[in-house]
Parts: sequence; structure tokens; C-alpha cells
Amino acid sequence: MKFNLKTKQNKKVRNYEGATAYKTSPELELYNSVVTASLSNTFYEKADERLARIQKLMRKVDPVFVAKLAIYAREKMHLRSIPMVLVAELSKIHRGDSLVKNTASRVIQRADEITELLAYYQLANSRSGDKKLNRLSKQIQKGVADAFNKFDEYQFAKYNRKTDVTFKDALFLTHPKAVSEVQQGLFDKIINDTLEVPYTWEVELSRLGQADFKNEKERKNAVKAKWEELILSNRLGYMALLRNLRNILQANVGPTAIEIVAKRLKDPVEVRKSKQLPFRFLAAYKELESLKENYVSIMINALEGAIKASAANVAGFDLSTRALLAADVSGSMYSPVGGKSKIRCYDVGLVLSMILASRSANITTGLFGDRWKEVNLSSDSILSNVRRLDRISGSVGYSTNAYKVIDALIYDKRKMDKVLFFTDLQLWDSYNGGKSLKDSWALYKRTVAPNAKLYLFDLMGYGNTPLSIERNDVFLMAGWSDKIFDVLEAIEAGGDAISEIYKIEI
Repeated sequence: MKFNLKTKQNKKVRNYEGATAYKTSPELELYNSVVTASLSNTFYEKADERLARIQKLMRKVDPVFVAKLAIYAREKMHLRSIPMVLVAELSKIHRGDSLVKNTASRVIQRADEITELLAYYQLANSRSGDKKLNRLSKQIQKGVADAFNKFDEYQFAKYNRKTDVTFKDALFLTHPKAVSEVQQGLFDKIINDTLEVPYTWEVELSRLGQADFKNEKERKNAVKAKWEELILSNRLGYMALLRNLRNILQANVGPTAIEIVAKRLKDPVEVRKSKQLPFRFLAAYKELESLKENYVSIMINALEGAIKASAANVAGFDLSTRALLAADVSGSMYSPVGGKSKIRCYDVGLVLSMILASRSANITTGLFGDRWKEVNLSSDSILSNVRRLDRISGSVGYSTNAYKVIDALIYDKRKMDKVLFFTDLQLWDSYNGGKSLKDSWALYKRTVAPNAKLYLFDLMGYGNTPLSIERNDVFLMAGWSDKIFDVLEAIEAGGDAISEIYKIEI
């Protein structure tokens, strides 16, 4: 499938700001909505509205596409909750083969996702009380049963929590067949609540929190010693390191532990295995900026190394390609990426644009809101460039006048080969002059750069675009992962996002 099919996807609609926009195909809208779904309220759309739109779109597309999209979201975009939603919803509308079973087994990649899938299934089917999970989908049952044999005792014990749906519930519901006597022994431990309490940083620090110390000095020394023990014994996973940098520094751990943490953070192998979304590195960076502790600069440098390692496989553009990156910092982009997160949608756009800038040789960068502002930056850093752009974001205002970017190019008669917008696509003219990105782009192509191409990175997935993407010079992709650049590379090779999803094998 191609973005540029001449179908009804070019139907004119109005976006959330009342400006002219275009509907995309159901497959493309579903893809955009899924890979940008935080399942929490956004500026223009509540969580239940997003979910209802996803449910409606699923009924308009091939069930095989839905299954492959769930796997794509989990394995390529590294999303956790939305693939479970897709599997549970797919079980309502598709039966008769093993598609749901195979998809469920594939997307469950952490032990707690067994119970997360069943908990959503319970919610989606309005089950409660003693019958909360009765009449479980046979294919969901088989998929979860298969997934049970993926995990060992440590993994089950780590996520063995007093939640609405427990591992014991899941075991009784799905009746997995143990692949060995060891696995059967593990299932018995789940049933009898005798899983060994795991050695994790949460458990160890919780024990310290309950301990009785003589004074504050003794408590601080114990906390320091525990963090050093966890670090030196390599008991901290990569995500735990990333999320606890502030705590580690405030515990005043010694130089040996600091050296280990910094080395692990920027280790390319560890970075790749961790599958962190790029904005996670920014979140850690922001936590350290105002911290007055020893070794902060070492950790900040390590985070720069980490995000560079995560971007190592991004293709970027060579010196002969003139590219402009424009990041939307309008008011609607201030929505958090999820729940209580301190990372906003525009942070994601800044991170992604700076990743691409770091991998490209001939880049112009800037911000747009009411106005367009070009900013000269070194490509040697990513996170510090993001923070610099963040600090000046208010200087361009808070509307979404994307046409200003193109008008500046027209005014200067400046040729670009590629223009890339990182935005929620809810573009409009706040000056009420009837201007639009569509018209400015047409004029730019006609008068300045006839071979230029426009790339729209959709960061919120609201379901419409400011230009019709049936034309061969406008392309759309979506998501918060650096894997979004794989789609860009596919487009450069003549493909698109939908065809990349269809390549997934089940």
C-alpha cells in the first residue's frame, strides 16, 4: 500500500482549529492514532475519545493489518499499553483462526503484560466482580497461555503485585502447559503464592525505608552503601539507572560506582537492548540540570553519549541534501506525553528533530508558533540543543502558523530539497489572513524549489493533515520513537509506513 493512492483519503474536513484539513485513509489514521497514543487526555482529545476512534477505525481495516500494527507498535515503536488494547479489541471483531492468539503471544514481552492484557480485556468487556473474566476469548486464552512459558521465576516475582488481575488469576484462566518440570514447579509457586522475593532495587530500598536507624547520618550511609551495592553488583537494569540518576547522585555514591553508571549509560549495546524512547533521555537530563551534587556533569555527558548511541542507526541526510527542520512549539503541543509526565509533546518534537540534525550534514533548524525563528546549532550535541531550543520557545509565540516557515523561504528565495515539520498538524492562520501551509507550499514549489519535498511528522495522531497526501511531494509519518526515521528511510526508498507494517510476519 502507498500513501499516494488516489482514494477518498483526500476528503476535505476541518481540523480542531477550524482550518481546512484532509482526512487520511483508515489504515493511515489508525497507524497515526496508535503510535502516538498515551491513553491519557491531550489538548484536543480525551483518552476515551481517542480509544473510541481507534475502535471505530479497527472495524474499517483488514484484521491482519490490526494484528501487524499491534506487533509493530510493540516491537518497533517500543510501546507497551496500546498493543494490549489492539489485541483485546481485535478479539471482539475477529474469530475463526489463530491471528489473535499469535498476536497476543507476540506482543506480551514482559511478565506483567500478561495481567495488563487481561485487565484491559476485563475493562473492555465490562466485566466485574466474580465474573470479571468469565467467557474469556479462546484465542486470547491460548495466546496468554503461550506467553506464560516465556518467563522465569525472577520475572514473575518482580511483577507479582496485588492488582485487580494477578498471575494466579491468569494461570487459572488460561491453563498454560508447562514445557518442563522446572516450569511446572514455577506455576505451582504462582498458585501457592510462594514465589521467591526478588533482589531488585525497589525491594532493597523498600527494606531500607522500613529499617530503624539511630540518626540521619546512619540512614544516609546505609542508602549510599545500598546504591553502591546495587550498581557494583550490576543489579540495576538500564531503565532503573536512567530513572534513578538523581537518587544515585544525591546518595553521594563513590567514584567507582559513578564510573560504572556513566559507562553503562552510554554503552551502545546497553542502549540498544534497553529500547528506550528518545525522550526518556531528555527526562533524565532535565532531572539533573538544576542538581547541585558531585558528578552531575559526568552524568549529563553520559546521557549525551546515550542518546547519540540510540541514534547511531538513523540514516540522516548527506551534505548535498539541503534540509530544514521546523519544530512546532504552539500551545497545543504542551500536552504531556502521558499522565503525570513532565515531558510534553513539543519536547518529543525537539528531541526527534535534533536527533535527525545530529545525523545530517546540511541542516537548517528552528521553531514556529506565531512566527518562525531560525536557530543556528552545532550538531555535536542533542540534548543540550533541545534544552537551548526549549528555553527560547516562548519567543515565537503559541499559535501554529506553519506557513510562516515556507513564506520565509519564499522571501529569501532559498532552495531546500526537504522540509520537515515536527507537529500535531493542527495548523491555522492566527492572523485571520487566509494563509495556509498548503498554499505557501504550492507557491514555494512553483517559484523557488520545484523539486522540494515536504515531510510531516505527526506527534499526536488526531486524524487529519494540512495537505492532501495523495500528491507525490508530501509524506506523512507518526510516532515518538527514533524508529520513525526507519519510515523516513523507507519513504526515501519509495515505500511508506503502511507497507512497512505489512512487512511484519505473524
